[in-house]
Amino acid sequence: MTRARTGTRRRTPRVRLRGWGGVTAMAVACVITAALTLLPLSLHDGPTAGADTPGTTGTTGGSTTATLPVRAEACTEPEASLPPSSADGPGIAKIKERGKLVAGVDQNSYRWGYRNPYSGELEGFDIDLVRALAKDILGDPDAVIFRAIPTNQRIAALERDRVDVIVRTMTINCKRLEQVSFSTAYFETGQQILAPKDSPITGYDESLKGMRVCSGEGTTAYEALEKKSYGAIFKDEFDGTEKDPDRLTVPNQLDCLVRLQLGEVDAVLTDNALGAGQAAQDPAVALKGAGPFTTEYYGVAAKKGADDLVARVNKVLVDYRAGGKESAWMVSYRKWLAAGLPGISAPPAPKYRSE
Repeated sequence: MTRARTGTRRRTPRVRLRGWGGVTAMAVACVITAALTLLPLSLHDGPTAGADTPGTTGTTGGSTTATLPVRAEACTEPEASLPPSSADGPGIAKIKERGKLVAGVDQNSYRWGYRNPYSGELEGFDIDLVRALAKDILGDPDAVIFRAIPTNQRIAALERDRVDVIVRTMTINCKRLEQVSFSTAYFETGQQILAPKDSPITGYDESLKGMRVCSGEGTTAYEALEKKSYGAIFKDEFDGTEKDPDRLTVPNQLDCLVRLQLGEVDAVLTDNALGAGQAAQDPAVALKGAGPFTTEYYGVAAKKGADDLVARVNKVLVDYRAGGKESAWMVSYRKWLAAGLPGISAPPAPKYRSE
């Protein structure tokens, strides 16, 4: 089972949470712990009833439609996806037969995919997109089974047929295209440092020297630190092994914010889209620097070979982007993201493969 670590093992009088009231912080910490134990895909392939909203068992039975492999060394434009299509194929047929779209999401990323503490419902920018997919495929935006997936389990959830799609702030890149298929891009983001407002850290620069920087396992943030760390401490002892203590690299990205609040790390490297939501959760922290130092794009991920499903998602995204300032995309952006990520006037334009 995926071990739940939220950084609470060291209980001393000096440990305190920055910026949050104690009751709220403890409640959020409990939610994080629950998310980490919802889907223990790393140890077995069997059904996990507790991962569903509402609870179910069984697998999705993903599509096995053939597709051309995408290899990292031959990949030059990872955001280019299949042309949009409303045609039904084996992947769409299985979803319709089931009567539910099974979507892997986050339930802890404020404004992206999080559980409203008052209503108990999942809300956010990614959740709106999932409901748009369900409405198009099944005629009902509520015909969804949500499964909370830890950051480092997103690809495994698809490979093991636990979900039809992952809609969870997942960056499209060449390496991941070897394992999954992606829709066209639905959001542009980039890596940026998150740190306490009073920290001497000024951004992704020399001010990180000797600082403890947290990132999610299997994320593009960790890959960026591997390429250039500016002297930051970002790797756990026994990193990537069963002995990994998960202090600096964590299974669920939001654990980094908890560690920052507890003073166990000095900064977090993450997508600025996620960092803006975390800064909104905790007014004691802020994104550092002039802006993101990479350009990345989120896509809807599906199992490798699920071409009919990817093409259908791309068709939904065409409709979702249409309408200018009154498009469904812009309405969702204004509702959830504009306060923390102002100035976005349109979604990223889609790119399609020619083959």
